[in-house]
Amino acid sequence: MESKYGFKKMNLEEFKEYITELQVARTVLTIQQHHTYSPSYKHFKGDNHFTLQRNMKNYHVNQNGWSDIGQHFSTFTDGTIVTGRSIERSPACIYGANSNSVCIEHVGNFDAGGDAMSEAHKATIIGMTAALCEKFEVPVNTDKVIYHHWYNLSTGKRNNGSGGNKSCPGTNFFGGNKVEDAQQHFIPLVEGALSGNINNHQDLPHFMKYVVVTADKLNVREGASASTAINCDRESAVGGAILRVYGEDNGWYRISSKLHQWVYGRYTKDVERATITTEKLNVRSGPSTDFEDIGDYFKGQEVFIEERSGNWAKVVMEEAWVHAGYLSFSNS
Repeated sequence: MESKYGFKKMNLEEFKEYITELQVARTVLTIQQHHTYSPSYKHFKGDNHFTLQRNMKNYHVNQNGWSDIGQHFSTFTDGTIVTGRSIERSPACIYGANSNSVCIEHVGNFDAGGDAMSEAHKATIIGMTAALCEKFEVPVNTDKVIYHHWYNLSTGKRNNGSGGNKSCPGTNFFGGNKVEDAQQHFIPLVEGALSGNINNHQDLPHFMKYVVVTADKLNVREGASASTAINCDRESAVGGAILRVYGEDNGWYRISSKLHQWVYGRYTKDVERATITTEKLNVRSGPSTDFEDIGDYFKGQEVFIEERSGNWAKVVMEEAWVHAGYLSFSNS
């Protein structure tokens, strides 16, 4: 594994070890698939992984005005993977669908007539997607492994490519960029790459609840006290991150099922996880139909709820309210 410009470069086997050992506080529910379009294969010289990644970061920061590179990982035609922004932070990759997601950018143009994806690249895309799904216990289906093409660019709402969408990750990405293409050609390959090493939770602490971080940054400590050391092997949790809580001790929350890692509960707020149950659910700017209709959620989408007002529920960190009668709440 090599490092340069603040990025790490690794092959697929190194990535599997890296992601297994990586300590992540943020709850991840979806894995995004993208292609860069540009840079494409013609820009890859065999040894310029770090330069291309740095150039993408510079563009995202200087041209888009983002705080960092948009993606968490980039993959290359030789099967190499390069890290991007911190996985503790939401990506800047699919407007309206970045929360609780990991973003992968595959360097190339995978529209019809563009780059012919190499076998090494295919193997890495499949293998790392499977590894991420196992790491974060993400079901391998088209509700959770998602393409940019399925989201409207203006509204950020999922419409499965029916209008106002990019072609990303490419019209020729593993047989096409439609939902049915993914179900037929990509999802089965990812399922086949799963290692089967699913966590056995029988001997682990019982999951208690979800919370959202309300501070800009929240230290993770080795014990349930401010006098214990800050855990130096992981990054701090960031504002807006959804954390799983496995234990509580005098106002401190344990956020790892395996390790003694704690955050101070004063800087968090309890939230509820919910799934949309109706085909299309109106989103309003306040808790009644008298408020402006500001968009829609669609069946199967997941949200976290931070407040209730009568029959209405407020989505975490947004001025967005939905009718709670069309939500199915989950404790897992």
